[in-house]
Amino acid sequence: MTENLTIQFNSDSSVMGTQEVAARIEAMLHDKFARFADRLTRLEVHVSDENGRKGGGEDKACMIEARPRGGKPIGVTEHAAKVDDAARKAANTMVQRLERVLGKEAKHKHDPRPDKVM
Repeated sequence: MTENLTIQFNSDSSVMGTQEVAARIEAMLHDKFARFADRLTRLEVHVSDENGRKGGGEDKACMIEARPRGGKPIGVTEHAAKVDDAARKAANTMVQRLERVLGKEAKHKHDPRPDKVM
């Protein structure tokens, strides 16, 4: 399924329960990106608590960078009150970007050249 898709998870020291958070987020990402696995080499995920111990509204950030095979990296960042929510939002945004970028590439590579009609 997604064995060839590597997910690199990074977090700052202010994210509590990092091991559990990483496991949940990685499982969610494997599900969301399974259909792109053959076209991506790696996903890099960075989660952080921008306000640290101070707390605050939507201070949890998740940045995802996708590395398409033979293409330029694509990055998105989302914020939410909880790390899991920020990761889910970032994953949804990334799926939309990948559908646009990889969909366009696939369309242009496989479309036959139209015949000119005179």
